[in-house]
Amino acid sequence: MKHLLTVALIFGGRSAEHEVSIISARAIHKNLDRKKYRVLCLYVTKKGNWKLVSSPEAPSAALKAGRGFSFLPWDGRRERPAIKADVYFPVLHGPYGEDGTIQGLLEMADVPYVGAPVLASAIGMDKAIFKHLLSRLGLPVVPYLVLYEEDWKKDRKDIEGKIIQELGLPLFIKPANLGSSVGISKVKSIKELAPAVRLAFRYDHKILVEKAIKGREIECSVLGNERPRASLPGEVIPHREFYDYADKYLEGKTRFRIPAELPEDLTRRFQELAVASFRAIDGCGMARVDFFLEQGTRNIYINEINTIPGFTEISMYPRLWEVSGLSFSRLLDRLIQLALRRHRLKKRCLERT
Repeated sequence: MKHLLTVALIFGGRSAEHEVSIISARAIHKNLDRKKYRVLCLYVTKKGNWKLVSSPEAPSAALKAGRGFSFLPWDGRRERPAIKADVYFPVLHGPYGEDGTIQGLLEMADVPYVGAPVLASAIGMDKAIFKHLLSRLGLPVVPYLVLYEEDWKKDRKDIEGKIIQELGLPLFIKPANLGSSVGISKVKSIKELAPAVRLAFRYDHKILVEKAIKGREIECSVLGNERPRASLPGEVIPHREFYDYADKYLEGKTRFRIPAELPEDLTRRFQELAVASFRAIDGCGMARVDFFLEQGTRNIYINEINTIPGFTEISMYPRLWEVSGLSFSRLLDRLIQLALRRHRLKKRCLERT
């Protein structure tokens, strides 16, 4: 009988992207080849407790029912079930999952896991640090400012003046450490600035203010470890002012061009910049890189990188690989192979010391 690899699918989590994580996990669970894999489902509650569940498809009430357990070594209040897997597949979007925290736990446990390691995850999650890094490397990013909550409370008027003077209007304001368009606002007038800042500060003590680029939104998927490659780019055509949370996960009125209609030289340039962004953070496994193509100039700006991109049936990451010749099921195979390979290489390096 053929040995099945046991994959532990980790989803849910403590962030505002909890529900999105469940949707992504459902798509992955559905597309993992049962002739190759046995799947364990680990649901992380909004309070950070862990539970073995039957499937991400389980109703919300079933996921929430019963007591969870903690992986913290000093929490002896609950028994921990024996969990043993060949590879772990975290699908925890946002803080406490995509930011290096779960990766650190898996590193401490010395187990293979899908996706970027601790440092790459942390840099990818923090949009401000990511932009600082890319700027130092000479890669094109949208003009931006970083705001801290305490500074805003103390010098709001001065900061408002600096924002308008350096970036002008319109602007985008977003939490530095969140994804799925949660807490993002487009600001077109000075009276909209303060409410947008307050909204972003609900989710993070550090926020990003960016010049709004008029043009096209382009996304590119990256796959690999030492030799990453990029998919064909795709285009997001938002239904609203921008591709917000409601349209991503609730209404679904945004349109996509997959692949994007671009001349060959621009397609290559997007792919080169996607790989350069991935290498800049020392990424592994997967990432989706988001861009703006400025109207009238052909200037490309790197917007952000997502080290655990959305994996729903309509998400760009798997769809871009589909048009690039890699099915959802084969993409999952490749990600698992990359995780196992990275773990083997790391163990080999440690054995040499």
